[in-house]
Amino acid sequence: MLAVDRTSPIPLHRQLHRSIIKMIQDCTLAAGTVLPSTRELASDLGLARNTIIAAYDQLVTEGYLANRQGARYVIIDLPLLPKLQRPALLFPNQRPLSARGASLMQQPFHHGLPGRFAFHPGMPDARTFPFGIWSRLLARRANFAGENLFGTYHVTGLPELKEAIVGYLASARGVSCTEDQIVVTTGAQAAFDLLARLLLDPGDRVWMEEPGYYGAKAAFSVAGANIVPMPVNGDGWQMNGPPKKMRLIYLTPACQHPLGTTMRMDQRLQLLEIADRNNAWIIEDDFDGEYRFQGRPLPAIQAMDRTGCIIYVGTFAKLLFPALRLGFMVLPPALCGGIPHALSTTGQFAPLLLQAALADFILDGHMSRHLKRMRRIYAARRQVFYSLCERHIAEHMTLLPAEAGIQVVGHLRTGLSDIRISEAAEKLGVNVSPLSKYYQHETAIQGLVLGYAACDKSQMEHGIRRLQRAIVESVRRDY
Repeated sequence: MLAVDRTSPIPLHRQLHRSIIKMIQDCTLAAGTVLPSTRELASDLGLARNTIIAAYDQLVTEGYLANRQGARYVIIDLPLLPKLQRPALLFPNQRPLSARGASLMQQPFHHGLPGRFAFHPGMPDARTFPFGIWSRLLARRANFAGENLFGTYHVTGLPELKEAIVGYLASARGVSCTEDQIVVTTGAQAAFDLLARLLLDPGDRVWMEEPGYYGAKAAFSVAGANIVPMPVNGDGWQMNGPPKKMRLIYLTPACQHPLGTTMRMDQRLQLLEIADRNNAWIIEDDFDGEYRFQGRPLPAIQAMDRTGCIIYVGTFAKLLFPALRLGFMVLPPALCGGIPHALSTTGQFAPLLLQAALADFILDGHMSRHLKRMRRIYAARRQVFYSLCERHIAEHMTLLPAEAGIQVVGHLRTGLSDIRISEAAEKLGVNVSPLSKYYQHETAIQGLVLGYAACDKSQMEHGIRRLQRAIVESVRRDY
């Protein structure tokens, strides 16, 4: 009854160890059972004897087996465990969650699956990242680091990385700040979660663009905020009639998520005036601000802030690779003093070794070279993607023009359901995001949010043909 999977990444001795424990817990192997010798079992399973010895020795250490000198391994008489049942049946939910906990566990989840490059929104092409350079920088820091990289120090961020971020933001995004204003986070989502706790009380109003990023919306909702929509359409952000007594404004002005439009200067000035009049904070999420394909990237609104109301949030996920889990905030001076205490309480501070390697990557010029290369690659892929969509699925969907970003939005033909199409596409191995998910209050527009950056031409063609098939199958089900 023992079997091992030689294609699994789990070591063979660990697979064997787990299988024997399961047989003991299921009473397939009763107390007192004598196990085959290491030579016999190695021969039966076609494994090295050292693999069997490693598994047996671990079981002895954990108290499942006894082994006396010169004798075989024997199952120890353990207290009888109840047979495992499905957790929902074994432990009925008799202990309620808090309202915050219940809300937290009901928020949207859309992280895709590995190996599916087409067409997860916002996914960069990690295959083009210079991992050889990165691994050398990481190894160098690990080999020659002092104790300052191996403790829980610098909770707001490693000084070298903060220095590098200040320089990068000044040259690339026009952000004006000092190192004291930088807080390194474990990604942009961690920043939104922390800011929601710092700035919002239950019942506070958040004026948030719609359609808008559901990750930020989730953080604000869990904090108990009332979300008030700021409509975004072909004419940009509609800011006439802002809500009264709002605490916070959230938006993505460099590259609206998910539509890809850029906020005009007159709207930026109007935004600042509204925030000042209402004594409200602004979270400027610089989503995909680095990837602009029409003209130069516009400076951040933070550079225009004269009252200390803007909190600028950025991430290295799109520049480098998402699993790095490193982002940052630029705080107004008024928030800087107490932020180390808040971070210490939440534990939301990033590994210092990764921060050190990233600082070297930026300061040595590797990031600027990588970004320049990726802009060229993504611009070419963007043109190919628009062309392929026009050729294969134009009768079902119209792609919107987008000024920036590594994803595009397509409006579906009347009568098509983006939820059904995304579900059908998932079954065919294609990741797409329904546009209706980005709406909460306004009437949802049926469409798809499609990331193209991680796909080469052949993958795009393959993915679009499967998406075309998913659309056709969803239409057939409707009829």
